[in-house]
Amino acid sequence: MSTTAAEYNAKVIDEFRANEGRVGGMWEGTPLLLLHHTGARSGVSRVNPVGYLPDEPRYVIFASNGGAPSNPDWYHNLKAQPTTRIEVESETIDVVAEEATGEERERLFARGAERFPDLARHARKTVRVIPVIVLTPLGGA
Repeated sequence: MSTTAAEYNAKVIDEFRANEGRVGGMWEGTPLLLLHHTGARSGVSRVNPVGYLPDEPRYVIFASNGGAPSNPDWYHNLKAQPTTRIEVESETIDVVAEEATGEERERLFARGAERFPDLARHARKTVRVIPVIVLTPLGGA
């Protein structure tokens, strides 16, 4: 019996919250945050575990979707409602999401691909440009 994506995410989220942001398995050693977002069409609140690149005081995430031809659902949801919340370690932070463009996107993507070899592999699997999303804490950046 295989695990659905929702079941897998729920397990990772539970482990994240029980261990102040640390998760084992394939996520071992990867900086991970929990991204809260609301379905652009459904209005349903969702949470996804997402690897991130620190860019003090910001958090950078990559909409690679495993190199799939389309962006992940959370990307579309953040574009529709960019003010959201993340969980990092044991802290909950209100943030605003903005897509990086131009030189900033190239710089952050290069840093991400160096830190996360899977990101570079995902980029080679798809013809789309993988969006780079910068999460800036509200009230101080």
